[in-house]
Amino acid sequence: MKITAVETHMVRVKFDMGAPPRAFAGATWSNMDTLFVRVVTDQGIEGWGEGFGHAVCPATRAAFDSQVGPAALGLDACDIRGLAGRMLQQFHLYGRNGPLVYALAALDIALWDIAGKVAGLPLCRLLGASPAATLDAYASLLRYGEPRLVGEAAARAAAQGYTAVKLHEIDVPQVAAARHALGAGMRLMLDVNCPWTVQHSIDMARRLGDYGLDWLEEPVFPPEDHAGLARVRREGGIRISAGENAAGLHDFHSLFQSGAVDNAQPSVTKLGGITEVLKIAALAEAHSVRLVPHCAYFGPGYLASLHLNAALAPDVPFERIFVDLEASPYHELITAPGGKVRVPDEPGLGRDPDPEVMRRFRLGEPTVLRA
Repeated sequence: MKITAVETHMVRVKFDMGAPPRAFAGATWSNMDTLFVRVVTDQGIEGWGEGFGHAVCPATRAAFDSQVGPAALGLDACDIRGLAGRMLQQFHLYGRNGPLVYALAALDIALWDIAGKVAGLPLCRLLGASPAATLDAYASLLRYGEPRLVGEAAARAAAQGYTAVKLHEIDVPQVAAARHALGAGMRLMLDVNCPWTVQHSIDMARRLGDYGLDWLEEPVFPPEDHAGLARVRREGGIRISAGENAAGLHDFHSLFQSGAVDNAQPSVTKLGGITEVLKIAALAEAHSVRLVPHCAYFGPGYLASLHLNAALAPDVPFERIFVDLEASPYHELITAPGGKVRVPDEPGLGRDPDPEVMRRFRLGEPTVLRA
């Protein structure tokens, strides 16, 4: 089965987070930008993928349109593992992380979507699992900054049925406000997105010790300082999670060998796709590190993450960004009624995006490449 065409589509959807948007990760968030990639085969079967993401979507799209897409034309869509390995090596001079690898992730996810459709199986069953129909989700809040707003958002999440909340704040008063709003019984996590030195991370971990955090996520900059992160884990008194910024399998191997993490958090749209996550999951199991898939998106990567969570970490709650989208090409599949998400049981990722919603929210025309 040969790849005969590839397309990239940029989609921008407004969202409501219950407060004015704030600067976060280098941009002010008021829209959910998503790069959709469509792969078409000579047998008429198509798959959809997503490359990371948000403000960096234009760079990922450029990498796909100029490098990854042309290289994929004419290749065997069923040779997913071989294709992933060859392309990672082919393009390694352009970096082992960043938009080129994000573009490879989009291709890989689309090929797994095709594989599920060929087999007539949802991705989680193709991976050998018989998952529950739903998974518990946790509300992953964006950054609010003001303790009052953090507390209000945490309370809204609890009222909607979530039993766990993750913050993206960087100081103690905001964490205290969330804990006060949630009470002692609800799970609370904190992702600070790499702002601190090792010593500052240790100091902050100790200051946060009274708030019953399940984990502290990516406290150290740069994230490649695995030895420093291991110090935080040893001396800070809080479980450590990381991996969203890792550059594939060998970076995770270094994290595990360093004793840096309690939870491994591969991000399927960032590190090369489903094929790479499967390798990382096996490595995590071998090192007795819990797998906690990262998910900060709402396109095909969301569905891929959902299947991976269901197949590889069914007892771990699924990360859902706590915003209300104006619309979604996947409609109710990206909602979490009662704090639970549905695992699709249709073949592949479970659903193709609604073309009418795609047209309504598309940024510019799609790029189409044909063999």
